[in-house]
Amino acid sequence: MLFHIHDYRIKTPVAPDVKFADLIVMLIGLTGKYCAGKNHIAAVLEKKGLSVLDVDKLGYYVLETEKTAIFAQFGCDLQKPDGSLDRRLLGQRVFGNPEKLRLLEAIVHPPVNRLMAEWTANNKDKTCVINAALLHRAEVFDKLDRIILVTTPFLTRLLRAKRRDRLSLTEILKRFSSQKGFNTQYLSANAEIIRVGNPGLSGSQKLQQKLERRIDMILEGIC
Repeated sequence: MLFHIHDYRIKTPVAPDVKFADLIVMLIGLTGKYCAGKNHIAAVLEKKGLSVLDVDKLGYYVLETEKTAIFAQFGCDLQKPDGSLDRRLLGQRVFGNPEKLRLLEAIVHPPVNRLMAEWTANNKDKTCVINAALLHRAEVFDKLDRIILVTTPFLTRLLRAKRRDRLSLTEILKRFSSQKGFNTQYLSANAEIIRVGNPGLSGSQKLQQKLERRIDMILEGIC
């Protein structure tokens, strides 16, 4: 299923030396550039019966659980009046600053990787999908059997970003620019790369049916 914050715990703790490869039938990575539409593909995969972990949502959860360390590192002005973390302000603070980004990742990545291992253990004997924007940085990356790389035309991504995140054109283009070479970083992976196009904003039934047929063909070949 898609990851929900309240679902992250499992009843049986995972041993420290547990290996992803020992737990699952097949592990599929799902990724794509900013606003490529990978979450829509994830929803289709879930509809087909696969277990899908949304690492972005998992990351949001960890940002909140680790907010005390984040405030100490990056400033208490990141705390909203209700006590929660201002993720947008944090992003502005670390975006484009490799050193600050490294410090944030040092706080967030260990618990994210631990929770990924717990979720995978809870879905053993299944084909699992790890849906992650930064899939190549996940501890599980070298264990992937397949990688589904979602591709979308530039203009479509631009319109999605404007509509969804309500950022300025300058901010959107900065995010796009930061992902130069995004696809090439997966070429060295041991996993088979499968490209899936998610082309339109129209949401027409014809396009959806075409997309689902493509997913069915992929699943017939790997499951």
